[in-house]
Amino acid sequence: MLDPKKLRQSTQDVANNLARRGFQFDIDSYSSLNESRKLLQIENDNLKNKRNKASKEIGIAKSKGEDVTEILKLSENINGLLANNESKLSQILSQIEFIELGLPNLLSDRVPDGKNESDNEVIRSWGNKKEFSFPVKDHVELGSNLGLLDMDNAARISGSRFSVLRGNLASLQRALIQFMLDIHINEHGYEEFYVPFIVNSETLTGTSQLPKFESDLFKIESDKSLYLIPTAEVPLTNLFGDQIIDIDTLPRKLVAHTPCFRSEAGSYGKDTKGLIRQHQFEKVELVQISTPEKSFDALESLTSNAEQVLQKLELPYQVVSLSAGDIGFGSAFTYDLEVWLPGQNAYREISSCSLFGDFQARRMKARYKNPNTGNNEYLHTINGSGVAAGRALVAVLENYQQEDGTIKVPDALISYMNKKIID
Repeated sequence: MLDPKKLRQSTQDVANNLARRGFQFDIDSYSSLNESRKLLQIENDNLKNKRNKASKEIGIAKSKGEDVTEILKLSENINGLLANNESKLSQILSQIEFIELGLPNLLSDRVPDGKNESDNEVIRSWGNKKEFSFPVKDHVELGSNLGLLDMDNAARISGSRFSVLRGNLASLQRALIQFMLDIHINEHGYEEFYVPFIVNSETLTGTSQLPKFESDLFKIESDKSLYLIPTAEVPLTNLFGDQIIDIDTLPRKLVAHTPCFRSEAGSYGKDTKGLIRQHQFEKVELVQISTPEKSFDALESLTSNAEQVLQKLELPYQVVSLSAGDIGFGSAFTYDLEVWLPGQNAYREISSCSLFGDFQARRMKARYKNPNTGNNEYLHTINGSGVAAGRALVAVLENYQQEDGTIKVPDALISYMNKKIID
């Protein structure tokens, strides 16, 4: 959520920033609602003062044994006007909140201009694309030929965009997850968490999935408003909601492995084949909580931590700065890590590392006491995949494939797999 004070006092500047995304902020409607809010609040204050005055007059009149009928009528009339005004004010505040929750985050000046992903900027690349002396297969053909990837049975028991991994392929995914956790905990200093896979609507509002992206979520049929998590970012970041964090404990670095559930409502027709875009997938998520002054440093640190996973696996990748037209709703600045997939002859996203500034913290009321001002101020939140296990699995299959259809196990995973070849 954006700073309401900034929204009211610098409305045009906010609109200009959001326009970089292609988002049109209806200034007139928002300003009109705020003007109505101010007038009603002033009127309510006046009515409350009149009510207090009438109450005092009633008390004085009663103490003197005087008739209070007329004053009581006046008081009742004031109460009626006040109740009516408060109802109107409540409706206007709800409309203002609805608009504010629908506004995306303000973009950092560092975000490159652009309309879509074609305008993203490649910041750096790592590794050399392997030259193959034989026709390259994609991960679906490789896994299916080995009898370890079963899309048909997954579709039969669950539907499209689910998968069944068996044997060494299931073990490979588990090895990747444990490998990533070990790196982030033992080398990068993250604290591991086990978190709920089901959260309520307030939690999803805190990290800005709701109300805008409800169609992308899997809602549970229940008398409660519950959803499956789309990423561990949601429960991890919300651990700091409604709290004032000791500045001496910052930055906080959290990591968790969870399944993730997404309906992919806006992606029909995209990546329908294979493991790239699934309704259920595994991810190792990184979250950092920081003061505003150090949040960009935290983003660089988190991005580097995710990169090191790919480097240790010797998977070629590039780091991309997302343009204004491609960046996520809640992000102020985002790096995407794109891993090279020989089977697609393309780089594909494997991690999205984003700085949210105080956008999520305002929704969650996540704060710290600033020792310089003595005030409670909003934290900054940063998160990213470290990395998506399913897409890492795809990358290993395609980059380490052998001519006979077997898969060479990356050196970094041999101790986890206890084998060098998957056949």
